Amino acid sequence: MARLRNRGDGLSFQVRLTPRGGRDAVEGWIAGSDLLKARVAAIPEDGKANAALIALLAKTLGVAKSTIRIANGETARVKTILIEPAAPSLGARLEAIGECG
Repeated sequence: MARLRNRGDGLSFQVRLTPRGGRDAVEGWIAGSDLLKARVAAIPEDGKANAALIALLAKTLGVAKSTIRIANGETARVKTILIEPAAPSLGARLEAIGECG
């Protein structure tokens, strides 16, 4: 499976989110999988962790929060993220994040 998938003028990928992670950070692509690992300090209640994830991804990737949405998995740890519209350079920025253990 490819890490990044083109969807019209957007780009989608999966994130494994750890809420109550102590800090907000994108840790990298999980080795041997197609999941981007991220953690947020927010609790998984009333959408707070999801909102924190969207803000974190927007800051990390340099895109507007309004272009990012959770397409699938709002209540799950593994979420499908859709960024629409996505600049052509966004895929390269995501791939450059690197892997984590």
